[in-house]
Order: sequence, then structure tokens, then C-alpha cells
Amino acid sequence: MSGRLNGKVAVITGGTTGIGFATAKRFLDEGAKVVLTGRNPETLELARSELGGRAEVIASDASSEPDVKALFEQVAKTHGKVDVVFLNAGIARFAPWEAHSVEDFDEQFAINVKGPWLAIKHSAPHLKEGASIIATTSAVNQLGMPASSAYSATKAAVQQLVRVAAAELSPKGIRVNAVSPGPIETPIFAKMGMPEEAALQMAEGIKSQVALGRFGRAEEVANAALFLASDESSFVQGQEIVVDGGITL
Repeated sequence: MSGRLNGKVAVITGGTTGIGFATAKRFLDEGAKVVLTGRNPETLELARSELGGRAEVIASDASSEPDVKALFEQVAKTHGKVDVVFLNAGIARFAPWEAHSVEDFDEQFAINVKGPWLAIKHSAPHLKEGASIIATTSAVNQLGMPASSAYSATKAAVQQLVRVAAAELSPKGIRVNAVSPGPIETPIFAKMGMPEEAALQMAEGIKSQVALGRFGRAEEVANAALFLASDESSFVQGQEIVVDGGITL
């Protein structure tokens, strides 16, 4: 197979659903050897079933240092040096500030911020020169969106992790960038911790603010991740590619 990622080894955290899974399929179509992770037994099994052995699916908690360290050691032992790391694992919990629980705040920071921090730390020794790290941020890091206080803060933090990692890893030729989705049709909207009616009302309100008048598709974000993973973005460093239908305009 000949493709834009032919022969490259790619690790995708949070790869069993939504943007991560769409990106896994896109990377596979472009010739990559893909290892994807998740922590939900049901979605892990669904991913294994749908991919039919085309990718390696590993149970790994993005917020657990032992899990993350073991993940990259295992990938390196099996595949050698890693070419692409897509840090996509994340959760979203939306609630008005005064109603937001400390538990939801802590869990979002553990997965959305500590997770990428750990992955960069433990993947770095196993990356090829010229490798690409991609993180998923969000358009909310540019918006003062009500009910998103903790989630927005996590994504702004990830954007800064990208900048610092790009500065530190540039001497090794390793690129670190982010893809910033706007509202995307993914299962994350069903996991926001809000009553269904409130979530639907919120989704409609968000859609009305998108210049293109619709939610995006996970495949559209996967295309941006593919560009950052490929050699076509060889002079792109420390940047955030916004895929948001114009909501931040």
C-alpha cells in the first residue's frame, strides 16, 4: 500500500470513538500501522470488531502514568520507534459554574491535561527524529462559552502544552501541533453530564453560532490530523489548526 503515512507507526489515544476512531481509519487508509487506545471495554471491543485486526487496540487510561508508560514501552517493543502520536483522549462535562462539581473538574483535568502531559513525557524517548505529535484542543479555548468553565480551561492548557513541547522538542526535529475542533457530531455530546433536553438545547444554540450552519463530521477533523501527521506539514510547528466551521470568527 502506498499512502501519505506509508509504513509510519501511529499511536492514537482516545481512539475507539468519534474523532479518534475516524482518524484511526484515515491513518490506516494512508498506510500507517495504528495503535489506538481507550478505557471503555465496550468501545474497545467495538473498535476491534469494526477494524477487523487492521489496528492494534489497547486498553489504557490516559490519566494513569503506569498505563501511559507501559503503552509506549509496549509499542516501541513491538513496532520500534514511533512516527506519530495523536493525543485525542478527553472528556467534557458542562454545567453552570455554581453547579459544577469538583469531581468533574478534577476528572477533566486528569484526562484532558495530565493525560497529554504524561503522553508527551513517556512517548518522547520512543519517537523518531522528525516525528509528529498532535493534540486535540477545542474551539472553546477561544470562546467564553457558558457552562464550560472547566472544559475550556483544560483545552487552553493543552494549547500551552503544545507550545512548550514544540519549543523543547524542536532540537530533535519533532513537531508538536494541535487540531482545534468546533462542534463535531461525536459521542462526546452524549457524555456531557447534562439532562438530555438541556444538552439538545445547548447543541442547537451552538449550531446557530456556526458560520457554516451545521455540526462538523469527525472525518473532517481527521483530515486535519492527517495533514499534521504527514510530511506535508514538515514546516508547521507549535500551531493550532482550527476546524470549527467558523464558530470562532
